[in-house]
Amino acid sequence: MKCVNCPRYCDADRASGKLGFCGAGRLSAVARAAAHFWEEPCISGTRGSGTVFFSGCNLRCAYCQNAEISFSGKGRELDAKGLREAFLRLAGTGVHNINLVTPTPHIDAIAEALERPVGVPVVYNCGGYESAEGLRKLEGKIDIYLPDVKYSDDKLALLLSNAPGYFDRARQAVAEMYRQTGRYLLDSEGLMRRGLIVRHLVLPGHTDNSKDVLEWFAGTFGRGEAMLSLMSQYTPPINAALPLELKRRLTREEYGEVVDYLHMLGIRDGYIQDLESANEGFVPDFDMTGVQ
Repeated sequence: MKCVNCPRYCDADRASGKLGFCGAGRLSAVARAAAHFWEEPCISGTRGSGTVFFSGCNLRCAYCQNAEISFSGKGRELDAKGLREAFLRLAGTGVHNINLVTPTPHIDAIAEALERPVGVPVVYNCGGYESAEGLRKLEGKIDIYLPDVKYSDDKLALLLSNAPGYFDRARQAVAEMYRQTGRYLLDSEGLMRRGLIVRHLVLPGHTDNSKDVLEWFAGTFGRGEAMLSLMSQYTPPINAALPLELKRRLTREEYGEVVDYLHMLGIRDGYIQDLESANEGFVPDFDMTGVQ
């Protein structure tokens, strides 16, 4: 079966051992499966989000914070049965949910692993460059979608993430995600049980890109339908080949400009960040913790 799980449609025949653009093969490489406390409050809660970090990615973001695993096959290879066992072990530690990070290359194995519930909500945490065909394989298996919408500017998407047609693809993907989950639902402790949170990272020198993403969100979702997480945590990787404006951190003035625009648009559901979030210390060690 050839892969159609992302908009690249590279048709990699995983069963025959062919690797796709993402670098993933027949088995899923997992670099870490452990509690993580730095997601949005309604995801992390007090006991943490049970985060499963997959290796390989269908994007090539020049500023990727997880480059150690995104551009490699680092990790322990697991089939669908092994993935399910990892999910169940992690759920058994008391985390609030199972949080699948960079899951797009592994949709087929994930869908098989989630044929039966794992006892806690499942979060699909992705870069937003998805295909509707891939997402439909997950219907009824994912409780919370947590996609990035990185770019409204397709030239910027191509330059920084090698992602042709990114904005249209991300909008189509988000529409499919919302169709599956509907309006977000929080429990009595403020934890999300079902729904959609769209993330957007403000990039230095590109506030117009962010404003256009916010305009799209405000025109697409009403109050109580979806959340927006506006992130300020951009950290320029050392030695990365970046345009000059991306070799520095985001300024307080730039982020404040975008936050003001968010308020002007009337977006009230979601989160903004402190600039102190721009810290390499939030990136975990990809040391195969929790993967047997």
